Amino acid sequence: MTHAERAALADDLAGLDDEQWARRSLCGDWVVEEVVAHLTAAASIGRLRWLASVLGARFDFDLHNARRLAEHRGTTPAETLTRFREVVSSTTAASGHTAAWLGEVVVHGQDIRRPLGLSTTPSIEAATAVADFYASRDFTVPSKTTIAGLRLAATDGPFATGTGPLVSGPTIALVMVMAGRTAGVDELAGPGLPTLRARLNDEA
Repeated sequence: MTHAERAALADDLAGLDDEQWARRSLCGDWVVEEVVAHLTAAASIGRLRWLASVLGARFDFDLHNARRLAEHRGTTPAETLTRFREVVSSTTAASGHTAAWLGEVVVHGQDIRRPLGLSTTPSIEAATAVADFYASRDFTVPSKTTIAGLRLAATDGPFATGTGPLVSGPTIALVMVMAGRTAGVDELAGPGLPTLRARLNDEA
């Protein structure tokens, strides 16, 4: 599923112009091209190299990410895309959690597509796998903490978790809010939504 989502994203990126490559994504201050370079880096660094990089940055993860992004960004957007295509079928990763690899491309794919107005979404199977993973733990984002005391249920797939006031909507929207993105909130409904919205605003 990770390979399929990377390939789909690469196909969407093929038609971008320079202005679109430079457009701000939903991932902090990064523009589209920087997010793509980050995805390439994530598929290119194993556990030992990742640890060495983090130690070299003195556990400053923003610095670690910036260094690896710069390493994998091309001199032009076309080169950046070529480098990303080269890792579409990669099985290299810093973590043994395959759902985390999938989550990288699912969430960052939406970080890229939504500001560009691209309608492609991941498969329900891929989104559900990421949703299950995010609901089960705080990994790189406080996803489990964000939804504590709430019931989340997808309206387009089998994902459901938790107890408490209900929040429902498309699986990918639930994934995005668990990843700390406010962009998916307007696609959700239910009595638990005000609580979830407030938590996301506190994280922002």
